[in-house]
Amino acid sequence: MKRKLLLGSLALLSVFSIDTEAGEYPLRGGKSKKKAKPNLLREIPFQQEDSTKADSAYSPQEFKPSIQVGAIVHMMASYAQVGYPGSAPSTNGKPEDWVRGAMLYRGRIMVGGQLSRKGSFFLETELPKPIGSTPGGKNEQSGLIMLDCQYEHKFAEGFQVISGAQLVSGNRNGLQGAASLMANDFTFYQYAYNTFAFNPVGQPLRSNFGRDVGVNTRGLLFKSKLEYRLGVFLGRGLNGNDPLRTVGRLVYNFLDADRNFYYSGTNLGKGKTVSLGFGVDGQANYVNLGPDLFIDLPVGPGSITLNTAFQYVSGGTDTVSKFSYTRLIPNSTIQFGELGYYISSLKIQPWIRYENFTAAAVKEQTSGVPTDMFNKTHSSTVFGGGLNYFFNGYGTNLRLSYVTKSATTISATNPMETETKSYGQTWLQLQFFFF
Repeated sequence: MKRKLLLGSLALLSVFSIDTEAGEYPLRGGKSKKKAKPNLLREIPFQQEDSTKADSAYSPQEFKPSIQVGAIVHMMASYAQVGYPGSAPSTNGKPEDWVRGAMLYRGRIMVGGQLSRKGSFFLETELPKPIGSTPGGKNEQSGLIMLDCQYEHKFAEGFQVISGAQLVSGNRNGLQGAASLMANDFTFYQYAYNTFAFNPVGQPLRSNFGRDVGVNTRGLLFKSKLEYRLGVFLGRGLNGNDPLRTVGRLVYNFLDADRNFYYSGTNLGKGKTVSLGFGVDGQANYVNLGPDLFIDLPVGPGSITLNTAFQYVSGGTDTVSKFSYTRLIPNSTIQFGELGYYISSLKIQPWIRYENFTAAAVKEQTSGVPTDMFNKTHSSTVFGGGLNYFFNGYGTNLRLSYVTKSATTISATNPMETETKSYGQTWLQLQFFFF
């Protein structure tokens, strides 16, 4: 009954948030014909005007809906060691072998628009799998799937409602947009159990590239220094009676306000950002929580970017409930860090990244496997770095990187022993983006 009441309330909130105003595009005090920036949910950082101040000067009869269309494309060539996640197989499959690959890795079409002075929408498609070299061989064709589909209504700077399919995470890195990444790609572990990138035991949360369907609230308070997010989503969605997934986040911006719905991975010398956040993600007996810190400041001839996070993840110990995550998500910790420096005159940015996933499962979570063996074989480390060249900022850039992943597996000669191996990948990626 409580769940039905909650869903009913959220549905009513979404319905009554729709604005039916029509007319021409708002004019500032009726004097300027220059269009204000639409309040769109974007994949790229942008400076959004405080619409609560400007709205007072707008006449409802002057509004005219607007629309924007864009795309994000990532094309890459790789040279990877057999055993590196996502590498194409070689003829004999020996771990010491290196194989080449080339693919259209990411191809997104974006559509966004301002439906009313306070209401906007955002749609984004994606390739369900890369076109080109894949672990299963050459893939010559691929359809499109709906990735994001959101409606946002901005009641005020301190209260916005976003409904639909959207990125869901308690930490900053899990909420970054693809166009403004600093590293070559998203991290392995910041979407733990929430996307296709990291699946030691499947996809317990049944998300789509980190997206989930639900209703999210967000607000910027105290001169936009404090940001909150709180939403409910389907999560695993076994049936209509399972608990909802609840995700919350609180951030304090010490310097510039960060109004981006999808955060940036680097600001390329624009502004001064120091953000400290803490987030929680949970459903039934699953919980994922921890702090994160993002710093992007001008230093010397350029700007420095630091992005760090720590997470504690657990699926609990309840083995009876049908909604339990106990045997799907072990107790674990995740450490993540990126550091880069953008040299504005040269338009280059060297960077390094470190990630560590450490399993600390208890016996209820291992399905009979000895806990020591289970934890060793479910822990791994990623380390790497690269160099970015920005032809035109986020619009067009080239990224060269080398990343290694170290993991422990059961020995092929003695099943009672383990061995740790490292696999590497060289990655050259071209990005073009417009919106």
